[in-house]
Amino acid sequence: MSYTIEPETEAASPLDHRLTPHFHALAGFDSTKTLAASSLYAKLRPEIERVLGHVLQEELADAGTHHAVASVDNTDAAVVRATAWNIERGKQLDGIIRALRDHPVLRASDVLLLTELDYGMARTANAHVVREIALALGMNYAFAPCYLALNKGSGVEADVEGENERALHGNALLSRYPLRRVHAVSLPNGKDKMAGKEKRLGQQRAVVADVQHPLGEFRAVSLHLDAHSTQRHRQRQMRLILDHLDSLTPRLPVLVGGDWNTSTYNSRRAVYSILGYARRVAMGVGNVVRNHYPYPERWFERALFRELERRGYSYRELNALGVCTLHYDVGDAAVNTNMGDWIPQWCFPFINWALKKHEGRCSLKLDWFAGKEITLAPHTRPQVVGELRDAGDGAVLSDHDPIVLDFLLGS
Repeated sequence: MSYTIEPETEAASPLDHRLTPHFHALAGFDSTKTLAASSLYAKLRPEIERVLGHVLQEELADAGTHHAVASVDNTDAAVVRATAWNIERGKQLDGIIRALRDHPVLRASDVLLLTELDYGMARTANAHVVREIALALGMNYAFAPCYLALNKGSGVEADVEGENERALHGNALLSRYPLRRVHAVSLPNGKDKMAGKEKRLGQQRAVVADVQHPLGEFRAVSLHLDAHSTQRHRQRQMRLILDHLDSLTPRLPVLVGGDWNTSTYNSRRAVYSILGYARRVAMGVGNVVRNHYPYPERWFERALFRELERRGYSYRELNALGVCTLHYDVGDAAVNTNMGDWIPQWCFPFINWALKKHEGRCSLKLDWFAGKEITLAPHTRPQVVGELRDAGDGAVLSDHDPIVLDFLLGS
């Protein structure tokens, strides 16, 4: 059997491609290893690598709107405000834009470190999510596609109407100020992305850029660590990022932020998650909900945070310690459907029983900042902005809460 790629024509975007007709055939493989050995992949590999190796950058900020933002406490000290937010694909895009534009805390952000953004996915109406946000806010952006999705997604996403167009999903940086030396860093996968129901090509990529802020230049990193991975793998991914940052010139203050998936679990396989949950029940559900989920740095994920401090990065004063950013409710049918793609149904009664004394809810701290040669701005404190809902229909804007930091450059 032979495979061909249609000749390229002038594209509206560097991320346009002609891979879509081959998605069904690509999705027929059940592992990356077997896919990589196929003649289909040999034909398509140059185009796949071109798309997944690109970083899309566009300058949309109006130079006339550039200004240093004062802190929320109305002090006269100019600060840099950063917001990191996993926006869950951009499913509630209009509401997300309104929140970033109008919310009294979020609207003053100089830099946005966003994770989980779609580009041409049916589940988000085939929107170019990062560009729509950047246009609405008047910000520059850099977007690194991480995955080429071979189907519509997981759980309830699989049943959405329409078809994927560009079928891309990735991470982004947005800034009111110029972004320079933009690039991405690819991270090894924590599991085979072709082995499950949701089949994807690619791997997580951190977006790195130097922000030319009026208070001084600094390096920003939008980082999403793997969810389906081990604690050790997440530490390894962080180490690779820090190694890369150490190699860069010029030396600049650094801010790293995003969804680090510090769930406390080994989630590489469902069986490991199930055994881990049983262990936590044995430790006492109340104990874990109060002392471990909100504080993953204390025990289960301590190696990752020790790695940061060993390398000269601060995190304790740059985060609202103990304030969780993702909230699970046993009554959330959509979340349970998504989880059901990889956790057996017999697990859910056990989860419900374990959380019964906690009203069927628990929360995790997954989103973080870390920095080198930056300090918390005086008279401010890191924030988790919770309870964000769409002003129209009341829908929750994302399964994660944004985190906000006001900081100064220098030690």
